[in-house]
Amino acid sequence: MNIKRVVLIGGTGFVGHAVANRLVEAGVQVVVPTRRRSRAGHVVLLPTVEAVEANVHDPATLEHLLAGADAVVNLVGILHSRGGEPYGPDFAQAHVELPKKIVTACRNTGIRRLVHISALGASADGPSGYQRSKAAGEAAIRSTGADLDWVILRPSVIFGRDDRFLNLFADLASAFPILPLAGADTRFQPVYVEDVAEVVWRSLSTPGAAGRIFDVAGPRVYTLRQLVEYVSAQIGKPRPVIGLPEGLAMLQASLLELAPQPLMSRDNVRSMRVDNVVTDGAPLPFGLQPTAIEAVVPSWLGDGTVRSRYYPFRRHARR
Repeated sequence: MNIKRVVLIGGTGFVGHAVANRLVEAGVQVVVPTRRRSRAGHVVLLPTVEAVEANVHDPATLEHLLAGADAVVNLVGILHSRGGEPYGPDFAQAHVELPKKIVTACRNTGIRRLVHISALGASADGPSGYQRSKAAGEAAIRSTGADLDWVILRPSVIFGRDDRFLNLFADLASAFPILPLAGADTRFQPVYVEDVAEVVWRSLSTPGAAGRIFDVAGPRVYTLRQLVEYVSAQIGKPRPVIGLPEGLAMLQASLLELAPQPLMSRDNVRSMRVDNVVTDGAPLPFGLQPTAIEAVVPSWLGDGTVRSRYYPFRRHARR
C-alpha cells in the first residue's frame, strides 16, 4: 500500500514516539494531534512530523484532522479510571467512545486503513474494567465490516528506555529495601517498543493485514516477580519481593489510588488475575523476531555500563 500521510492519535507518548520515528524512516508524513503542543516536543523534532493542537474527542475536529490522510493509527490508552460497570467513564471515553468517533471520521473522510492498538487480554468478560473496555473498543472497530481495512493489535506490556514499567520498578528498588508486590506470580510477555513500532508500520503497509487481529509480545514469559528481581539486579540494588495476597493488594491499591498519579489501582489488581501472555501462535506477526529484554535493557539500566550511570538523571528529567 502507498501510505504517504498518517494521523497518529496518541502520538505524544512513549509508544507514539517510537511509532512516529518508524513512520518517518519510511518517508511518511505524520500528523500528531495534541491538546498542548508543548507535550509534543520530542516528536516535532522528527523531520516529517507535524504536531497540531486539537481535541480528538470532538467529531468535527477529528474529521478536519483526518482530511487528506491515507491512514489512521490509534494509540490512545489509559490505565486508570473512575469506577463503573462494566467499566468506568474514563475507560469508556478513551477506549470505547474515541474508537467509535474515529471510525465515523474515517467513513466521512474516505480513509480506508485504520490500525487500532488494543491490549493482550482484552475480553468482554475480563475481570477488570480496563480489559472489558478494550474489548468494547475492538468491537466498535470490527463492527465496521468491509467499510474499513482495519487492523487490531494486542500488545502485552511494552518496555523500552523511557517506559513506565521497568523504569518504575527501578525507581521503587532504588527507594525501598523490600518490595511488596501485587500479582507477583502473574505471567507477562513484555514486548520491545521498537518491535511494536515495526508491527504498526507493517500493519499499515501490508495489504493482507486488513481485517486481522494480531497479538504482539516478546520472546519470553516472566512472572512479575522475575521482572522486578531482574530490574533491581540490573541497577545494582537487588531487592526481596514479597508477593501480596489479593486482599492486601487491593488495600494497597486503594491507598495508592489517592495519589494524583496512582502507581496502582484496584482495577490493575483485577487485571492481574489472568496472565498477560500469547496462548496461540507466534509472539509477533509478519514473521518478525521479537527482541528479548536481556538484549537491550542492560544498555540503559545495567549497573556496569557507562551510559547507565547517567540514565537515572535522564529518567527523572524525562529526557
